[in-house]
Amino acid sequence: MSDYLPFLVIGVVTGSIYGLCAMGLVLTYKTSGVFNIGHGAVCAASAFVFYSLRDQADLPWPVAALLVVFCFGPVAGLLLERLAVALAPVAIAYKIVGTVGLLVAIRALLGLVYGDSTRFFPQFLPEDKAFDLASVAVGWDDLITLGIGAASAVALFLFFRLSRLGTAMRGVVDDPQLLSMAGTSPVRVRRAAWVIGTSFAAMSGVLFAAVQNQLDVNVLTLLVVNAFGAATIARFQSVPTAFAGGILVGVVQAVLSKAVGTSEQLQGIDLATPFLVLFLGLLLIPRRKLVEIGRAARPTPPPASAFGTRTRAVGYAGAFGLALLVPTFATEELPGYNLALTQVVLFASLHLLVRSSGQISLCHFGFAAVGAATFGQMLAKDVPFYAAVVLGGLACLPLALIVSVPAIRLSGLYLALATLGFGIVLAQFAYAKSWMFGGGQLLTERAPGLDSDRAYYYLLLGIAIASVLFVLAVEHSRLGRLLRAMSDSPVALSTLGASVNVSRVIVFCISCFLAGVSGALYASLFGAVTQDAFNFVQSLVVLAVLAVAGRRTVTAAFVAPFLLYVVPVYIDDPDTAQWLQLAFGVGAMAVAAASQGAVRQWLSRQSVTLADRAHGPAEERRRTAADEPPSSWAVVDRPLVGADA
Repeated sequence: MSDYLPFLVIGVVTGSIYGLCAMGLVLTYKTSGVFNIGHGAVCAASAFVFYSLRDQADLPWPVAALLVVFCFGPVAGLLLERLAVALAPVAIAYKIVGTVGLLVAIRALLGLVYGDSTRFFPQFLPEDKAFDLASVAVGWDDLITLGIGAASAVALFLFFRLSRLGTAMRGVVDDPQLLSMAGTSPVRVRRAAWVIGTSFAAMSGVLFAAVQNQLDVNVLTLLVVNAFGAATIARFQSVPTAFAGGILVGVVQAVLSKAVGTSEQLQGIDLATPFLVLFLGLLLIPRRKLVEIGRAARPTPPPASAFGTRTRAVGYAGAFGLALLVPTFATEELPGYNLALTQVVLFASLHLLVRSSGQISLCHFGFAAVGAATFGQMLAKDVPFYAAVVLGGLACLPLALIVSVPAIRLSGLYLALATLGFGIVLAQFAYAKSWMFGGGQLLTERAPGLDSDRAYYYLLLGIAIASVLFVLAVEHSRLGRLLRAMSDSPVALSTLGASVNVSRVIVFCISCFLAGVSGALYASLFGAVTQDAFNFVQSLVVLAVLAVAGRRTVTAAFVAPFLLYVVPVYIDDPDTAQWLQLAFGVGAMAVAAASQGAVRQWLSRQSVTLADRAHGPAEERRRTAADEPPSSWAVVDRPLVGADA
């Protein structure tokens, strides 16, 4: 027990930060119905602002902390509340896309301002020993961190039970009109909730950076996913329970780090603990207790194409001809085109899953990593190139079946969170194992006889076109019709005798197989591949890019990788990738907010308003003053007949 006691202390302190972050996350979700996947990016931004105030502007740390928690946090909360209002009436898939876009945009903005390098972040709380706990020194910084979290949990519990505003927060999502009739403004309630929740995010981001002694946007963004595990224990409903769940997750994680420290095969399982809690919790919690907050909205189908069939055929033929000519004018940029073509398969698979069936996967780069690792391992065993590519896709099928288990019982938000947790477990635990990348370079090779970029380009182009045609065939088949019906109304589909569960399993298997093939093709480009090429954040980036690329299968599959991989090779600027990711994040938020036709409705209202202004009383007075006939007099241009003549 004495060996584990230091880890228990560390787990309680770290878990209190997880719980503090989870409370803010649950609070904003309870009051707006929008689960903010970008919550961790807000934590990271708060830590960077604190660093700028304390270390760069030389402000005393108490002043910097007050400015971050009580100024930056509330301002960010008010801005996020506006985003939540825009996302509230859209379908759940687009709510996820919008908050993923927020995460991508904030990460890119921090990269542009502060760079990608990790910065040292010294502890600012007093580190003197407070007392000894069975020969374990407990510092004042540990006590202060735990005290902040515990006091916040108690304060929120009393706030919800005793205050009028706390009671209103519990009812604002269920029926805001009824709340308004009772004399309480729903807008004010939501704003207060987002201000409090974002202030908690700011506080937890600063504390977590101090515990880690470093500023790294990826590490701090990962904090929110740790908080997802704590929120799962609270069933995304109870704010105080979220704090207790955070401490539980922190303690289990710390104890596991001690228990598996000497086991090579189990190393990394401690880092994956919060995500295992997230994934297993969503599997084990009864479905009736995982009720999504907010009103459900059906996604609107894409509008009919403005071009006829013949026009589209001519356009596709022209695009195909241009693609055949790419190696003739893009010699130096050809590696970028090859990279984009490997990702056409991945974007086509993700489009099939998201657009056709209405399901969200936030771990598609994890499946691509499995395909890449399997491809490299098969080549090492002298398996032929094309067979190794196929085996890379087939290796993803068992994982697809595992992911399809939550897909069967979950939908919408909780399915997205389950896939996110699964993808991070892969990255934290499996990537470094000998049966995947082994912590180093995994050697690969290109197809025999196609060593040049030009020859390999045509092979990849053929595979990309074949994959898109396959996805189109699936979408126009009976399975595609079932998927669209499942996206629109799974209950109605079940009443007709069709199996929703079988459809979900099949589409997950197809999508994951294509993602694995994409990973194998990606690995074949460079002669070697490492686990760093498959960061879990890339799964979020590709979802944001897919949202920006359009709603048509062919357009999305080819335009998205072009934007992500080809455009940067034509821009000679080291910050190009960050600027593009910022644009993708902002674009994803805009597309999500406009997905239910909000822009068209706003333009319609503006046109009516402008027409009223043009022909209203003010216009009549102007015409009268100018001795012009009133606008109500209609001058009809017609021939004179009869008495008129």
